Amino acid sequence: MKTDVIERALDPQKVAFITCVNSEDWYSECRLYLEHLDVPDGMTVEYLPIRGATSMCAGYNQGMMASDAKYKVYLHQDTLVVNKHLVADLLSIFADELVGLVGVIGCRSLPRSGVWWDGMRTYGRVLHACEPESVVDSHCMEPQGAYQAVEAVDGLFLATQIDLRWREDLFTGWHLYDTSECMEMQRHGRQVVVPNQSADFWCIHCPKEKPLAASYKAYQKAFLREYGSELHPEV
Repeated sequence: MKTDVIERALDPQKVAFITCVNSEDWYSECRLYLEHLDVPDGMTVEYLPIRGATSMCAGYNQGMMASDAKYKVYLHQDTLVVNKHLVADLLSIFADELVGLVGVIGCRSLPRSGVWWDGMRTYGRVLHACEPESVVDSHCMEPQGAYQAVEAVDGLFLATQIDLRWREDLFTGWHLYDTSECMEMQRHGRQVVVPNQSADFWCIHCPKEKPLAASYKAYQKAFLREYGSELHPEV
């Protein structure tokens, strides 16, 4: 079963930033960076914090339906966008209608585990600031051109140009929602891509280091039941 594209009129001159929020401190910092982005002439921007979401998919579906923006950026509350030209860069990539989703780090082919960071060829770049005195430039392979088609990207930053329902029927928590959406995009013939960030990174991610939640394995099994037959792992 593949989920449906939401068919409705969308505003091609608008970008929406959608974030599930449970920390007002983090969201205010995230929002500060977004409000300082350069916005091309004729484009408008809106910010949609989703509070009290029961899952990432449910929150993102709520935000998606609340906005008529053609371009939607789904990002974690602890993601800080430092690329001032983000909107223009996204518009340039989305000029190719085959591109459905843009992330900042991911893998060319998902391994049998369905976990993107286990993949053999990873692309992209994120500055990770997990602790105040520990900043790591997670720099993987760079695309040869402006961007590289991949199979899955990380959920810290996901930009789309079509409204494709998030699979809240399968992912009722906070894991694998991102990889699922990437697979759904490809089921609809759209590419998932990572931009070239050789000149500079687009995002700083500030997650707290913690072990994977026990529920992760359950969602991993759900992911593999739904998409396992569609994976083409590299060997």
